Amino acid sequence: MTRFTFPPLLLLMAVAWSNPARVKGAEHEVGPGKPLRRIGDVPWESLAPGDRVLIHWREQPYAEKWVICRQGTAEQPIRVIGVPGPEGQLPVIDGRDATTREALNFWNEERGVIKIGGASRPADTMPAHVVIENLEVRSGRPPYSFTGRHGKGRYSKNAAALYVEKGQHVTIRGCVLHDSGNGLFVGPQSGDVLVESCYIHGNGIEGSAYEHNSYTSAVGIVFQGNHYGPLREGCIGNNLKDRSAGLVVRYNWIEGGNRQLDLVDATDKEDYRDDPRYRRTFVYGNVLVEHDDEGNSQIVHYGGDSGREEWYRHGTLYFYHNTVVSYRRGTTTLFRLSSGKEHADCRNNILYVTAPGRHLALMTSAGTLDLEANWLKDGWRPSHSPFRGTISEVDGPPAGTAPGFRNLDAKDFRLTAPSSCIDAGEDLHPDVPPEHRVLRQYVPDQRTEPRSQVGKPDLGAFEFTAR
Repeated sequence: MTRFTFPPLLLLMAVAWSNPARVKGAEHEVGPGKPLRRIGDVPWESLAPGDRVLIHWREQPYAEKWVICRQGTAEQPIRVIGVPGPEGQLPVIDGRDATTREALNFWNEERGVIKIGGASRPADTMPAHVVIENLEVRSGRPPYSFTGRHGKGRYSKNAAALYVEKGQHVTIRGCVLHDSGNGLFVGPQSGDVLVESCYIHGNGIEGSAYEHNSYTSAVGIVFQGNHYGPLREGCIGNNLKDRSAGLVVRYNWIEGGNRQLDLVDATDKEDYRDDPRYRRTFVYGNVLVEHDDEGNSQIVHYGGDSGREEWYRHGTLYFYHNTVVSYRRGTTTLFRLSSGKEHADCRNNILYVTAPGRHLALMTSAGTLDLEANWLKDGWRPSHSPFRGTISEVDGPPAGTAPGFRNLDAKDFRLTAPSSCIDAGEDLHPDVPPEHRVLRQYVPDQRTEPRSQVGKPDLGAFEFTAR
């Protein structure tokens, strides 16, 4: 199964979006036999609401880079759409030796292959209602270079395949982001960001813990239906690292990284820390996979890493209906809560390690954990370290030696009968709002499907079906 072809559902969506009757703006088609040969022929500096840029697949990558510093509207967003090839291949945007349209003039060129953010030409504004979909974007990192407004330049270590310097109402859908310092970087002037059905993998800088598959800070950001794969070999960054207020991580497959989830404090934006959404984080319906001897033994870090405890999230991580699988021969720890003021509500999850159960710990040393209706391997421990926090069990969790996966070796974590995880779930925490009920589940690759519940909910990321 190839990971670089276009998911069938999104392919149908792309075809629908290519109907000119659906939009009122201009259409700019790029590619073999199209009106525009190069991406640099697109008038990026004058895009208007409803405009669409259609970049068609070709055998050779497009070695070009650009900025989007324009505004669409909710009804008429600006769309940049990759049109797949005959076998579903995505158009490739390659940062190596990339050139930039001469009419564009923007700063931080070294920070990304595609940038959404500030510019001198076009005149600087807050980009808004921008959609980027169905592109493979790669190779924004040292030692690669590009040609920009000052001639030859070189990418910085913290460059990204897709760099959202600032932007409101930004959607990134169906993209492959890899071989860069960060696959995706979203800066702290951003808000209402959706990252959906993307494959983000193979990023990072060798020996550095500061570059990640994605690194984000926004007011309102949702990750759903994405596949996060391991970082580049020798890179020790995290998989999904976030400093946002209003963070939702749902229905994703997140595999590898120093930690799968590193959800820490907003170090650059005081108003984020004053936002009530900063204190509530929702992580549900995900598959989190830990490889043997890969990075940190902790799966989820929640709270802060700045050392300024007054900045930490000091709220609740709602962690439910996730399937966590660790193949480590050594110890695995589910949560690191950064201080005694961090709280995790953990319910209806499957928490499995291939090692003996005593190798699984739920916490490091601090914080409050409430457990309800989770499957844990027999012999699990509160902590592998001196523990000064609190763990409360409600309706003691079911436990056993195996949760009843279809095929552990093939990473098919759907349930088989008669698993004790079937119909073993309980109600969500009363503070979980209706919009964060578990309604879907992940489908390989980079898709979701409705989660059909019969009777009580099943534990983990997948509802049991007989088929």
